[in-house]
Amino acid sequence: MDDALKILKKYWKYPAFKAQQKEIIDCVLQCKNAVVLLPTGGGKSICYQVPAMINEGVCLVISPLIALMNDQVNSLKDKGIKAIAITSSLNKEEIIQAFDNLQFGNYKFLYLSPEKLQSEFIEQKIKQLNINLIAVDEAHCISEWGHDFRPAYLKIPLIKELGIDAPMMALTATATKRVMNDIIENLKIEDAVVFKQSLVRPNLALHVNNHEDVYFQLKRQLNKIKQPSIIYANSRRTVKDISSYLNKNNFKSSFYHGGLSADEKQLSFTRWMEEKTPTMVATNAFGMGIDKGNVQQIIHLDLPYSLENYMQEAGRAGRNDGNAISTIFGNEHTIANLRNHYKKGLVTIDFAKKIYNHLNQYLYIAYGELPKHSFEFELTNFCNQYKTNILKTYNTLKLLEREQILSFDENFNKQSTLKFVLSPNKILDYSEKNNSNIIKTILRTYGGIFEHYIKINESILAKKLNIESSQIKSSIIQLESNGLVKYNYNKNISQLKFLVPREDDRTIHNIALDIKKQNTIKQEKLKAVIEYVKNTAICRSKLLLNYFDEKVDKDCGICDVCLSSEKFTINYIAITEQILVLLSKEKQLSTKEIVSILNIEGSIVITTLQNLLDTNKITINSQNKLELI
Repeated sequence: MDDALKILKKYWKYPAFKAQQKEIIDCVLQCKNAVVLLPTGGGKSICYQVPAMINEGVCLVISPLIALMNDQVNSLKDKGIKAIAITSSLNKEEIIQAFDNLQFGNYKFLYLSPEKLQSEFIEQKIKQLNINLIAVDEAHCISEWGHDFRPAYLKIPLIKELGIDAPMMALTATATKRVMNDIIENLKIEDAVVFKQSLVRPNLALHVNNHEDVYFQLKRQLNKIKQPSIIYANSRRTVKDISSYLNKNNFKSSFYHGGLSADEKQLSFTRWMEEKTPTMVATNAFGMGIDKGNVQQIIHLDLPYSLENYMQEAGRAGRNDGNAISTIFGNEHTIANLRNHYKKGLVTIDFAKKIYNHLNQYLYIAYGELPKHSFEFELTNFCNQYKTNILKTYNTLKLLEREQILSFDENFNKQSTLKFVLSPNKILDYSEKNNSNIIKTILRTYGGIFEHYIKINESILAKKLNIESSQIKSSIIQLESNGLVKYNYNKNISQLKFLVPREDDRTIHNIALDIKKQNTIKQEKLKAVIEYVKNTAICRSKLLLNYFDEKVDKDCGICDVCLSSEKFTINYIAITEQILVLLSKEKQLSTKEIVSILNIEGSIVITTLQNLLDTNKITINSQNKLELI
């Protein structure tokens, strides 16, 4: 283990390993298989990266998200470690060059999606490498009971058929006992050593806020906590609107969602990491792989879709072991929204039949036919033609992909961008002279289009004008040729490939039981979230840990349920009085000074101070110190 510690100090600059990291690394160095459950911030990546650096050869890392792979690769490169991710952005020549580097260029890490792993070409290239470890990240994706089930994960065990004799490590941050069993069984990990760290986070206070005035409550919480925060919402529009609202109210924020370009995401991320905008407003597209220790607050404006999601997102606060808080706005409005989202996105057997039959009609596939080629597919046009809900249709396509009926390479969020290059007066003059309805519609639909490039959706504009998308594109191209706009056209298309012959209803009947099972799983997850936010009797930490099959006897003492119970009230009343007396004498003090003077546990002092701020008995001055009002 001396070598491991040297590697850790040299590349990661850490003086010592975190809990269980040393034991996990030692297990791998003994060529044993491992299943690793460490909470968010527990340092999972080091568990496979350090032993891979010690042993000769390349570590093959299977990961579900391109963004996560790129983050890991960039992080390794920053440390002077050679790593590469094979993604859809690379052409065949670039992939060949990448594998040459892996074979002859002293590269240590190869990141792949599970789908890429199924490519025969990729498989042949992997066989030429000296693989020293197979790391399966986000391993819960292999379980139907996991919160991000990916059917391609079920094919990972086939890697052993390539003749690779290397230990396998499966890693996840959130898994119930049922999911852990699925990971071991479905990955076919023989004699796996299981490492499971407690999910208890004694420095993280879990709160539910049932107030309806979200904007007012949001301002109060951001005023109380000046350290970096993440605010989660379930829709892109809400994310953008909340960020705009905060900036107008002198809170510096950025926003992040899956629809932003790579450059926009990077800019937003960098500004938050550098704390130029200490508040990040985001969908759940943000956060995976984020390494920022001083996040002190996580806020969920909407209810998370599952407790697994919530555990991961809340766990991004307090990773430096400082006191932190995670708050969900769990009122009747947010509960109703979650129920409506579930109902709107629920795929029934009848709806799956309908979409499958429409697809065959739409793409002119004959009964019994199995086309060998892929089809370009525009989801919005399809939904407009057949008047189906876009969320439910998308969920159905993902279901058909999960069941290996088709492959769905989604690309529909890559939108075109447009910018007017002439002054508003000249644009309006042109519009009036040429009676251009498209210019008027664009101006009514998109703001800021004179200042910078704005993402547009040609299908939405076409629907407003009751014409075809192709006419919108032609009209904008004409505007560009006349020197009015700059237009970067991206096809809003996906690729579909059918994997089984068309058999109409029979195809869906074959997967009917799976559809029912998936709906049951989603319903259970919905119920668990609602029960969690409605709970007012059981310690939140205890309730959450129980969901993940971890039993604890002691209440946390810092969640909203514990603070409202009688057994904690007397202590907090006494501590409140001590703080008020202290501030009346000293006039102003920092939180650290109060903790030091009173010699009381920091998390208890923080919670008491938050209550005093809530009730307007104290305030934070310009020196970031506390004083009486």
